[in-house]
Amino acid sequence: MNELASRTFDRSIAENRYPGRGLVIGRNGGGDWTLVYWIMGRSAHSRNRQFVAEGSVLRTQAFDPSLVVDPSLIIYEAMLERPGLQLVTNGDQTRTISDALDRGSSFEAALGTRAHEPDAPHYTPRISGMLDLRGGAPRLVISILRKNPLDAALTDRAFYELGTPAPGTGRGITTYAGDGDPLPTFAGEPLVLPCEGRGADILERYWSALDADNRIALAVKTVGADGTCRELLVKNRHT
Repeated sequence: MNELASRTFDRSIAENRYPGRGLVIGRNGGGDWTLVYWIMGRSAHSRNRQFVAEGSVLRTQAFDPSLVVDPSLIIYEAMLERPGLQLVTNGDQTRTISDALDRGSSFEAALGTRAHEPDAPHYTPRISGMLDLRGGAPRLVISILRKNPLDAALTDRAFYELGTPAPGTGRGITTYAGDGDPLPTFAGEPLVLPCEGRGADILERYWSALDADNRIALAVKTVGADGTCRELLVKNRHT
């Protein structure tokens, strides 16, 4: 399994100039649950961002606020924690999911109210992940909301409920399949990706693999068996 994860990592991340934003949920080398999230950017507007960790919350903010044109798709909470739950997404749907869960609704119902991003011509997918450790077997769900291939005004929603990864591995998804204009949307099922070592090891492996011209920020969260954050590490292009 680790060999498969390494091959997929090389093909989809290290040898891919532009996977865009990406998330991984898995277990590190010691068996602790781990969440990884990164952002990339090609335009000056997209590159004008950094991650900020506040306790268990990961959010984006502008590096230079004076250069922000439209904050709607670039400023958001990327990781949130609920009792026994961890959320990670590439947009403000993190808050949509969190609020829905607080009302007793579900991950799937919350995302049923959202669509892909309206950033024509790319129509960036919304990618989201949930780790539920509230009791019994862990529940790992990853979702992607993509434009319909026949009508960009419509959204195709896919949800994947995944088995518990072996230590040192995880499941992940990216927004794009590679560089291009327009950018090609990620296709297929969630990837099998490596999570070997501890948080700092994972952070350095992914940061080193992401294209140096386009990487912007990366975060790795380590989660205890009770679903609470034990560590949240951040690396930014702009410091």
